[in-house]
Amino acid sequence: MTIDSETHHYFVDEAGDLTFFNKKGRVIIGQPGASRFFMVGIAQIADPEVVARELESLRLALMNNPRYKDIPSMQPQAQKTVVTFHAKDDYAEIREQVFELMQSFDVKIYVAIRSKIEIAKRAQDNFKNLNKKLQQNSIYDDLIKRLFKDRLHKANFINITIARRGKEAREEALGQAINQARKNFESRWNISANGLISSESTYPSQSPGLQIIDYYLWALQRFYERKEDRFFKPLAPKYRLIMDLDDKRHKPYGEWYSDGNPLTAEKMREARSR
Repeated sequence: MTIDSETHHYFVDEAGDLTFFNKKGRVIIGQPGASRFFMVGIAQIADPEVVARELESLRLALMNNPRYKDIPSMQPQAQKTVVTFHAKDDYAEIREQVFELMQSFDVKIYVAIRSKIEIAKRAQDNFKNLNKKLQQNSIYDDLIKRLFKDRLHKANFINITIARRGKEAREEALGQAINQARKNFESRWNISANGLISSESTYPSQSPGLQIIDYYLWALQRFYERKEDRFFKPLAPKYRLIMDLDDKRHKPYGEWYSDGNPLTAEKMREARSR
């Protein structure tokens, strides 16, 4: 096995939400404010400094363009596009330019997806039979472990930047999830993963790499939530692995999309028509 002596840079974010029930315990998945899917993704970026430089250059050009001076997200007081690119908040025309620029970057995207309705069913059974409530952080941490299980043995130095989840800093818990991912890999393959890992939790405004994974997740989330693939298709080659963990029609561990099994609109229709 060849080990890369250079640093591998990973940037982690999520899309969707972990809202399942209303105050009366009724399932509200798919209603306003409660997505149908939750996903966590990694962007492996070959040269984060190039990405930072190019994104900042685009931002400055947009800020100096009189066509955009009256857009709400470009106002300093809004603290949105003027400080960070965020696919949900960015003006459609600006979003198109970010997507176009992103296609030139050397990135690899890995995503793990959960169907919230499947999680809700298990949560209801666990509460009924075991009086055990759903722990949202455990869902997120599980996806972190799955994503990093095969990522931590390929370089001597690994730098992980994770988008903060709201106001909560969970560095210790995330560190435990990453360490468990390494142990799971070693246990399965009997191969030691000895790379030096550094990790931090921060905001997208402080990390251009997080802005990249935000855009890739937004495109994939729209594909899953709305069956709209026009943003996903141009970026499709960059998604190296998409793990749809609750689509168990063919395999008990879910459907994995990659070069050998590319995700298409037809496959999406087949998966979600069941």
